[in-house]
Amino acid sequence: MGRFSLRRGEAAPAAPTLAVVETMEAAPPPPVVETDPLLDTRLRIHARLIDELDLAKLDKLDEPEMRRQVRALVGEVAKTDRLALNAGELDQLGAQVFDEMVGLGPIEPILKDDSINDILINGPFQVYVERRGELELTPIRFRDNDHLLRIINRIVAGVGRRIDESSPMVDARLADGSRVNAAIYPITIDGAAVSIRKFSKKPYSLERLVDVGAMPAAVAEFLRGAVASRVSTVISGGTGSGKTTLLNALSAAISHGERLITIEDAAELQLQQPHVVRMETRPPNIEGKGEVRQRELVKNALRMRPDRVILGEVRGEEAFDMLQAMNTGHEGSMATIHANTPRDAISRLEQMVAMSGMQITQESVRSQIAAAVGMIVQVMRLSDGKRRMTSVSEIVGMEGQVVQMQEIFAFHRTHTGADGAVHGEFRASGLRPRCLDEMLRRGHLYDTANFDPARPLQ
Repeated sequence: MGRFSLRRGEAAPAAPTLAVVETMEAAPPPPVVETDPLLDTRLRIHARLIDELDLAKLDKLDEPEMRRQVRALVGEVAKTDRLALNAGELDQLGAQVFDEMVGLGPIEPILKDDSINDILINGPFQVYVERRGELELTPIRFRDNDHLLRIINRIVAGVGRRIDESSPMVDARLADGSRVNAAIYPITIDGAAVSIRKFSKKPYSLERLVDVGAMPAAVAEFLRGAVASRVSTVISGGTGSGKTTLLNALSAAISHGERLITIEDAAELQLQQPHVVRMETRPPNIEGKGEVRQRELVKNALRMRPDRVILGEVRGEEAFDMLQAMNTGHEGSMATIHANTPRDAISRLEQMVAMSGMQITQESVRSQIAAAVGMIVQVMRLSDGKRRMTSVSEIVGMEGQVVQMQEIFAFHRTHTGADGAVHGEFRASGLRPRCLDEMLRRGHLYDTANFDPARPLQ
């Protein structure tokens, strides 16, 4: 096989092929704890590709052809360096080198593993994954912190963001929609830290949530009817409790004839409707200019003739504009919020409205919340790692200066098994939801027998 056909300054032939240039001596890497004996070889081949190829021409190749040429290069390097690798190991090394070139290096294989929910990188030598609610330490390692930083920069550059010492934290997303948060020195002491919330290729439906035990079928039926009847809903819960998953599932009940506008820091919602406008915040540039905050997006969304506005997460001054939207003809809007109980969610909304700087009395804020929000759905990640809906509460108005709520359904824990599994049952409170009349008027019928508090819900 001849020289590289895509070297800088050379014309690309009709059928491009890769071959090896003269063996290049690589400086020995610093000693690190390493479980992958071919990591240095993989990175050396990657560096050779960067040095020798015209990447602009390479980008014009389709993925199968790029993989074929990288595999050919690996074969040549194996011969030159006298690597004792069989065909399967050469194929694996070729795939890893390709991941270094165009993917996310060592973590590319676990990104493709559908059983993994989260990837947590604590510096270059410690990578955890969450699978079925349990954290597992993986054998995956980066060569050093610079190797990890290259992967982080590849992620953030793909969505037009940046991370450096002057801006050491960033929220971003992968091409498949997975949510990424990264922090580097000087914020993190022991190397860069990355958290990746995997994007589900198969969005959870309410039926699937019922199947996995997150809620009973009766509760799913009620929530579907409430969303279809345009009850404005706030989903409350802690980090990793399943708020976005539930929001995606509930959104399936929205009519395909409605215009939806979603607002997020990093776009990850998977709405199934045909008429969706997705908007995403933007951080300031290197000069500190150009920032677009959620509040500005909410204000702009109201000028775009939405039927519903959906906030991936309300966490600041945009709460005031969200309440205004829900009170001015955009019933059925939805949002998530970080809070441990429905009552805490109301308190957090009050605090966030105060952040807007509007001169509004506490009583007026609470009146707006009572008028705007119809339902608060609480979700929780239990001690056994399972995510469950734990409460459905309806806001029914004001009594004095207190927002009044009534709990419609609740999960009652009974005991914890020897294996650590949390056991319990869902029960109705026996109270008749005020939104039930609107659900019946709109034709979203609901079995009122499911409000019997004398029996667990199925």
